[in-house]
Amino acid sequence: MLAVPWKRHRLRDSDVWAKVDGTGALVTDRDGRVEIVYKPESGAKTYRAAARNLADAGGDLIELTPGEPAPEKSKDKAKPKAAAAVVADVPANAIHVWTDGGANPNPGPAGIGVVIVDGDQHHELSEYLGQGTNQIAELTAILRGLQEIRDRSRPVVVYSDSAYSIGLLSQNWKAKANVELVEKCRAMCRQFEDLRFVKVAGHAGIALNERVDELATSAISRGR
Repeated sequence: MLAVPWKRHRLRDSDVWAKVDGTGALVTDRDGRVEIVYKPESGAKTYRAAARNLADAGGDLIELTPGEPAPEKSKDKAKPKAAAAVVADVPANAIHVWTDGGANPNPGPAGIGVVIVDGDQHHELSEYLGQGTNQIAELTAILRGLQEIRDRSRPVVVYSDSAYSIGLLSQNWKAKANVELVEKCRAMCRQFEDLRFVKVAGHAGIALNERVDELATSAISRGR
């Protein structure tokens, strides 16, 4: 395999190197995903990330020969495994709220995706926010999801791949930006008798996490 150019980007809370062309522009597939590696060295395993979640971190292009693609997790198996492992003690009548949001570029056109699972019922939201940031979109996705819950006496589990949002809403992190939005989210959280947050791994083949990512991406595409 020939060496190709890669460039450092930020993906959520991590530095990654993304496949680019000779001008430094991201090379995307038909689904809007980009090959990435977590280590800037030849032979590193490759993963795929949505281009909208990648923020250019500056620096020069490098050339490397990537290794084999990391094995993808089965979507059919990943969902129950993730849910069972982290919320085994949640009552059977719990409502599960999966959320994602992002901007492409960051900041730029932003969108959110939400899937609410209540027993056999699934409700989806895909909303364009206008200009915003990844952090604003992630928080807004959680807010919109919780606003959809009418019976707030029932247990609710919120799933997000944003450590930033979960830290602010469940671990009392101090908000240094988006203060008004954070306070609005916190006020909404206080309306629930039993609210839990679960940090999930992004782009790890977890079916509903992938679905909310798709809903957010499609909202951005529609809004442009």
